[in-house]
Amino acid sequence: MNITNYIQFENADLTVAIGTGLISTLDRDIDIRVVPFVSDNDKAPTHRVYAKSPRGHDIEVGGIWKKTSQDGKTYYTLSIRKLQYNANLGRYPGQNDPSLQAVIEWDPRD
Repeated sequence: MNITNYIQFENADLTVAIGTGLISTLDRDIDIRVVPFVSDNDKAPTHRVYAKSPRGHDIEVGGIWKKTSQDGKTYYTLSIRKLQYNANLGRYPGQNDPSLQAVIEWDPRD
């Protein structure tokens, strides 16, 4: 399968799973790695997001946050601040693997 804008986690428990993925836009393709982050701060991300520098160094570029919708459902958001990139995670239409999450970009409100 040739897909873009995804994170493949190592298992379905996204809160504690490591993942790798790809974010593609018109001007960039970024391979990412997400690593669980544990904190007592309830506003802290569940994961740190890393990308490679041009020379191959791992650089922390963003985070993933676990949130709750108004109707009580859990969802995850991803943010890469330097790129002003924001997205939700969700399943691709027609697939039922909870460890494969689509990265669904959205624009922040002013």
